[in-house]
Amino acid sequence: MKIAVNTRLLLKNKLEGIGIFSCATLSRITKAHPEHQFYFLFDRPFDESFLFSDNITPVVAYPQARHPYLWYLFFEWGVPMKLRSIKPDLFLSPDGWIPTGLDIPVVNVIHDLNFVHHPEFIKPVVRRYYDRFFPKFARNATRLATVSEFSRQDIHESYQVPLEKIDVVYNGANQVYVPYTEAQQAEVRQKYAQGCDYFLFVGLIHKRKNLANIFRAFDQFKERTDNTTKLVVVGDKKWWAGEIEDTYLQMRHRDDVIMLGRQQLEVVSALTASAIAMVYTSLFEGFGQPIVDSFNAHTPVITSNISSMPEVAGDAALIVDPYRVEQIADALCRLKEDQVYRELLIEKGKERKHLFTWDRTAEMLWQSVEKAF
Repeated sequence: MKIAVNTRLLLKNKLEGIGIFSCATLSRITKAHPEHQFYFLFDRPFDESFLFSDNITPVVAYPQARHPYLWYLFFEWGVPMKLRSIKPDLFLSPDGWIPTGLDIPVVNVIHDLNFVHHPEFIKPVVRRYYDRFFPKFARNATRLATVSEFSRQDIHESYQVPLEKIDVVYNGANQVYVPYTEAQQAEVRQKYAQGCDYFLFVGLIHKRKNLANIFRAFDQFKERTDNTTKLVVVGDKKWWAGEIEDTYLQMRHRDDVIMLGRQQLEVVSALTASAIAMVYTSLFEGFGQPIVDSFNAHTPVITSNISSMPEVAGDAALIVDPYRVEQIADALCRLKEDQVYRELLIEKGKERKHLFTWDRTAEMLWQSVEKAF
């Protein structure tokens, strides 16, 4: 069988959430199925490290898909032109975008519909593209996959896609996330947090990630505790300007906030393993990757009581209302002061982490391929 795959998010040293999903699943699927030929469709010159096995043929389609107009040209013109010469038996997209006029089986992975519920966080031109095309991307696929039961129900209700057409394929945790010894943790604290204990936020600096309320809660925490604890923030500051920056500048304890910007995965894993807790109180997530990465690093998690996060966290995290600053502050205080409770969450995370492995994700995604074909 010939399988054409949308691999436009396989970008060397620039893998983010969906790119990590693409890399983790495709590397396993292609190696596990040497009987099939895979055609990886990139939108720019590719890195050889993404050719995971001998049964992969790389193809570059144009134009580069970096803007709604270019997304349209890439998926409605560039990709179909390449498919006419490849003549695949199936098209697989791990990032939600597909050509809308294919006459072969299609498996599409739509990770979440955050833009449906929070359109205020999306630029108007992007929002118009999403509103026009994502219902087609969902309905035109032979089979859909998504990363949580919450997102499965959300796609069903938002786009009237039958539930029996949608498979849940939970994300996995990256194997680089491992627990650190006390000595290793001390080295990380010395290098990145002035030798102090710290809470950690990891994610894109975006209003949907609720960093403004985390800043407000950290200020309250510092007022209550009067200690040296820091807040370390890891993420690209692309959407920094506005409420997030204004809130930061108004903080009484902003000198205790350490902004590290975007970091390599090895650094993020070290920071995760050495933190008091991961603070991931987002306003909407289709999955919530830092939750399971923290489980693997034996780090407690504070997360939100909305969208997919309670489903992923189970009873292994401290759940709060992300809109209530005082609840986030209470959680910071509890995990700083209550070592017994921290250890309880760590133990529950150890048990729960086995639900989320990339081997399992790849196997479930392949089952979706088989159903479609």
